Amino acid sequence: MKTMRWSQIVRSLGALPVLALLAVGCGGGKSGESHLDTATVDRGKIIAKVTATGTLSALVTVQVGSQVSGRIQDLYVDFNSPVTKGQLIAKIDPQLFQAAQDQAHANYLAAVANLKKAQVQAVDAGRQYTRAKSLAEQKLIAQADLDTAQANADAAAAQVDSSAGAVEQARAGLHQAEVNLAYTSIISPINGVVISRSVDVGQTVAASLQAPTLFVIAEDLRKMQVDTSVAEADVGRLSAHMPATFVVDAYPGTVFAGIVRQIRNSPTVVQNVVTYDAVIDVDNPDVKLMPGMTANCTFIVAQKDDVLRAPNAALRFRPDAAFLAQLGKGGKHRQTPVEAPPSDRRRVWAVREGKPVPVAIKTGITDGTVTEVVEGELQDKDVLIVDSGGGSGSAGAGGPPRGMRMF
Repeated sequence: MKTMRWSQIVRSLGALPVLALLAVGCGGGKSGESHLDTATVDRGKIIAKVTATGTLSALVTVQVGSQVSGRIQDLYVDFNSPVTKGQLIAKIDPQLFQAAQDQAHANYLAAVANLKKAQVQAVDAGRQYTRAKSLAEQKLIAQADLDTAQANADAAAAQVDSSAGAVEQARAGLHQAEVNLAYTSIISPINGVVISRSVDVGQTVAASLQAPTLFVIAEDLRKMQVDTSVAEADVGRLSAHMPATFVVDAYPGTVFAGIVRQIRNSPTVVQNVVTYDAVIDVDNPDVKLMPGMTANCTFIVAQKDDVLRAPNAALRFRPDAAFLAQLGKGGKHRQTPVEAPPSDRRRVWAVREGKPVPVAIKTGITDGTVTEVVEGELQDKDVLIVDSGGGSGSAGAGGPPRGMRMF
């Protein structure tokens, strides 16, 4: 971007009245001269990007806890230890659970014995009822004695069913005791690497309310993901399978590449700021990246090569009333009123034959610094006004305060 002095423009046109008035009305430069800050239209590449921060993590991370309470008797792995599925990684003191299993086993044996006793009694009661029935048919015993024998036989049969139920209860109690005893052995559920250990030998863990976390195991650190927080204003520009890059503080000179796996619909709201999680899949063959690292991510949402580019500062430039008033003076060179551009167009101010001229253009993608010119009467090397140094124009939102020169 360069600065053009009004006196230079006036000399180039033989001091046209319009520009002479502009030079008088835009005071503020050195030696009483005003100036225009300008930039040139050019051709080149534009890459539209969305930036966000995120956190690295393994694709599968498992928190290994304890289902039972007790004292940690042994630890068999430590931080960064490789583990395999089914491997014993810790042991809780099993004495109380072994005693409970023994007690449950004894209860089961007693229930089985009671069932056998009930079965024998049921057989005897059945014989008594059969004998009483035969005697009653011969009118040798009273009907009341027959009824009593039948009731005894039915009660004995019911006792058999009750004893059988007690056996099943005892069996279930024994199974529960065996399961609790087995839970004293902490087993790795996956193949992976221990990335966190939260207990030491001798420490007591309590599982009364929820399972305490003893270890965190990452399945495979050669495949990782980045969970990013994308602002709601930008999330609509992202999609699955989109390329992304990121850097981490540990390797500032290395750019890592990944692919967007999904844009999760669940929002995160922090202090009324809404963000969404865009998950990036990342290959980590050298295991340089570690879980928990902060990643500064860039999503490439669009890219075009060899397009006409206008500086964004020129799009933000809004001439104020003083600037427009000077354009409206000058006798026969009087300017026509500046009309608003169509709704699908934006206006820039170009320097044509030494004179500021509004030009309506249709824009495309932007990288935040330059914007693609899709349609409009602009050509390569055209000069656009980005600021008027005498305070007679504004760069709009994001521009400098009035009277400051942009370089």
